[in-house]
Amino acid sequence: MEIAKEEVVLGSSFQLGFMPLQIGEQAPDFTLPDQDGNLVNLSSYKGQRVIIYFYPKDDTPGCTKEACNFRDRWKILQDHKIKIFGISKDTANKHLKFINKYQLPFTLLTDLEPCPVATLYESYGLKKFMGKEYMGMKRQTFVIDPEGKFELIYLKVKAATMADQIVEDLALS
Repeated sequence: MEIAKEEVVLGSSFQLGFMPLQIGEQAPDFTLPDQDGNLVNLSSYKGQRVIIYFYPKDDTPGCTKEACNFRDRWKILQDHKIKIFGISKDTANKHLKFINKYQLPFTLLTDLEPCPVATLYESYGLKKFMGKEYMGMKRQTFVIDPEGKFELIYLKVKAATMADQIVEDLALS
């Protein structure tokens, strides 16, 4: 059965209700389209460390700083065979423009609203800005170990230094 490129496939870890994600538990599996329209399945990367970072929008100041920090740390992450996936609700076309503009060497995935994968990772929900409430993507990052379990969870992210923090926390330098 072929899956439409816009379709999202959630793994068997999907559960209704709220259960905070914990270090050491299995990361929920998913399939999302990348910037080229190819489907990416998290479980196919079992056996290697994976960084998943959720961000609000391509080519905005904070998101650009975060993406460029991952780009600037690409060599050291690549040397340790770490795969990076940035996830937002932007389209593949917007992802391609963002990648080309900043020479981003990693994969960006599209999680269209209502953002089921981000919701599964507790990275989509109610946000507040200038007194207004709205549903949006939260800036959060997850490091998944080679067994597919959460190794590190960052719920408070400093966009400009997220990759630096991961490199330090994993003692990669």
